[in-house]
Amino acid sequence: MTTELAFIAALRALAGTPEARGLMDDAAVLEIGGEKLVLTLDTMVESVHFLPDDPPEDIAWKLVAVNASDVSAKGAEPLGCLYSHALGEESWDESFVAGLAAACAHFRMPLLGGDTVRMPEGAPRSFSLTALGRAHGPVPSRGGAQPGDRVWVSGTIGDSGLGLAALTGRGADGEAAEWLAARYRRPSPDTPLGPALAPWVTAMMDVSDGLLIDGQRMAEASGIAMTMSADSVPLSDAFREIAGDELAARLAAMTAGDDYCLLFTAPPEHTARIRETAAGLGCEVNAIGRISAGTGLSLVHKGVSVPLPDDLGYRH
Repeated sequence: MTTELAFIAALRALAGTPEARGLMDDAAVLEIGGEKLVLTLDTMVESVHFLPDDPPEDIAWKLVAVNASDVSAKGAEPLGCLYSHALGEESWDESFVAGLAAACAHFRMPLLGGDTVRMPEGAPRSFSLTALGRAHGPVPSRGGAQPGDRVWVSGTIGDSGLGLAALTGRGADGEAAEWLAARYRRPSPDTPLGPALAPWVTAMMDVSDGLLIDGQRMAEASGIAMTMSADSVPLSDAFREIAGDELAARLAAMTAGDDYCLLFTAPPEHTARIRETAAGLGCEVNAIGRISAGTGLSLVHKGVSVPLPDDLGYRH
């Protein structure tokens, strides 16, 4: 049991209720008194999910943001959160709490409670946060994509990965690199977009481990074939300035993690509604592919089929 997938497969025997969604989704969904309660949990570990010298305010922000992204992807609005804090130096913890307060206010996710623990000397810092949300309409899963659907993504792809490269000395410097680094340290998902899109989509999830690997997961959960067009994937001006716009750069963007954009599918007849909904919230959405009968993920670039890279994204 050496991989994340194998471990989750073993856990499915313990998660047999419908609310768990077969552990195939990013959240559980409980129906209580006619209300749909969405629950999700994320853990961040030093040197795995954040750099040891990242500012504590940014680490706290990211902890809240990644959970808010999951809640949004299920078409829910946040109700609050619980979090577990590994105690450290007093000044560091004070800065972390300041960042937590700012993030909870920004994402409208009030702190409801949690736990504190003392870690062994020299142990990496670790923080967990459980977010609770309420859905007033559909709660899209990963597994609802249908043949004929279009594949969509919000925001721009690859910024965080290039920002991490800049922070670790593997990328460029300058204003564009600083902007990308901020995208890595302080992701800002458009959380109102998920609930607004939920009535029009067939499947939805957030992009956390990489566009290609998360697309593959959606295809597997839905039991369909997904084709993505690399030249349709949206890239930021800062990304293009540093990495360019060729296929190699686009593949790097599509396999990078920590984007926290929405990946969703919808019938073609909902295209106008989706564009209007996103525009009304000041968000960018782009159609990047299609769903067909079959299985698996495939990739084209300017209309020509190209092989998938060996590494589709981040795996634990």
